Amino acid sequence: MSALLALALSGAAPAMVVIDEATTVREEAPPHGAIGLSTAYRISDVIPAPRSFEFRKRALHVGAAIGVHPIDHDEIYYVLSGTGVVHSDGEEKELKAGTAAWLYKGAKVGIRQTGHEPLVLIIAYPNKATAQ
Repeated sequence: MSALLALALSGAAPAMVVIDEATTVREEAPPHGAIGLSTAYRISDVIPAPRSFEFRKRALHVGAAIGVHPIDHDEIYYVLSGTGVVHSDGEEKELKAGTAAWLYKGAKVGIRQTGHEPLVLIIAYPNKATAQ
């Protein structure tokens, strides 16, 4: 049994968890519409429950998008590289490296890649299991 699993089963939280994103990577269609292809780094998936938020990295390949969908929590898209357009309740804004979109609970949101290189994002939001 791994030390992480043993702590999770005991109910005690570890002092920290260090994750190499390379251990979480997979190629898949983006969520909410399967528009194009993406490289997903499901970083927080390796953290034992309960956890208070999700933390992910996603590279939207050329032409890919996370389709417009309603959110029941605040969500942040932070752009590491590439360009894209974020959508929230009918409004659209361009994004580039170093910009962040803070999206609010109750909005219908999505993001699409633009340009000639993948749009690489960090996405963070509260975990439904523990969101207040």
